[in-house]
Amino acid sequence: MREWQVKRRERTRQLIELGGLVAKADLVELTDDDRAALYGAFLTVAAKLRGPDGAQALVLFRRKGKRAFEQVQNRE
Repeated sequence: MREWQVKRRERTRQLIELGGLVAKADLVELTDDDRAALYGAFLTVAAKLRGPDGAQALVLFRRKGKRAFEQVQNRE
C-alpha cells in the first residue's frame, strides 16, 4: 500500500473516532444535529484552551473524559 493511502486511512480513522466522541457525548441529539451549533461549541472550547487558563482547562477536560470512559467500561 502506498504511503499516501496509509496516511489517508489513518486520517479517516481519526475522523471517524472523533465523530464517535461527538455522538457518545450526546451532542448530536442535544443540538438536534445542528452543525453550526456544534461548530460554535467547538470554537468556544478552542478559545478556552487558547486562553490564559487553557492548560488548567485541558487538565479538567481530560480528567472528566477519563472518568466518563471508565464509567462506560465499568458498565460493560
